[in-house]
Amino acid sequence: MQKDRLEKVKSILITQPEPDKDKNFYQSLVDQYKVKIDFRSFIHVEPLSARDVRRQKVNLANYSAVIFNSRNSIDYFFQLASEMRHDMDPNTKYFSTNESVSNYIQKYITPKKRKMYVGKGREAEFLALCKTHPKETYLYPCSDIRKPSIADFFKKHDMNLKECIIYNTVSSDLSDLENVFYDILVFFSPADIKSLYDNFPSFIQNDTRIAGFGSSTQKAIEENNLILDIPAPAPDAPSMRAALNNYIKQVNK
Repeated sequence: MQKDRLEKVKSILITQPEPDKDKNFYQSLVDQYKVKIDFRSFIHVEPLSARDVRRQKVNLANYSAVIFNSRNSIDYFFQLASEMRHDMDPNTKYFSTNESVSNYIQKYITPKKRKMYVGKGREAEFLALCKTHPKETYLYPCSDIRKPSIADFFKKHDMNLKECIIYNTVSSDLSDLENVFYDILVFFSPADIKSLYDNFPSFIQNDTRIAGFGSSTQKAIEENNLILDIPAPAPDAPSMRAALNNYIKQVNK
């Protein structure tokens, strides 16, 4: 961390949708340090049509298992199935990366009549779970922006997986922020960085501190010649809230 960038913080922009009040983990920073924290998603998703999906040579009837890693993938998948007038086979197996995602599937199916397999949140454990079912034909409905690790794992272990892009992640219109400035910008994905430059091609960081969560986000920050002032997770900061707390505590003395 560069000492000449350790300046007092008064305002922070979190590049995510504003959470519900009872789930706003950043409120403690507002209360303790009297900083202003705004939320604004830099990206949004747009579903593909059934025609677009068919162009990927996907027939939903050909798969015995479906992998879900987000609520978006669940919503758009079942909307797609409805648009295609496809009734899901009662024997279809559903693999979810965590409990929250698995519970959300119940919005569309009756879990007692279906086969559900749930990871514990860590990707390695989830992939190990999939490996215990090597003979399934897996469909992975996903975004156009995704990590290659799931597909790479299936290829390595010679398991049948079809990635199916069912929604695109696109940059949101941020033109109303053109003359609005924050002491800290907090990013969570490379798509957030892309949106920044899609909206403001001539962006210059100057004294704006940048926080980045995750290795892929931090790599995008570096590739755009930006200074990463607040990395997370870190040994002393497992979350972005903790990383921001440590930084503000140091500079707002």
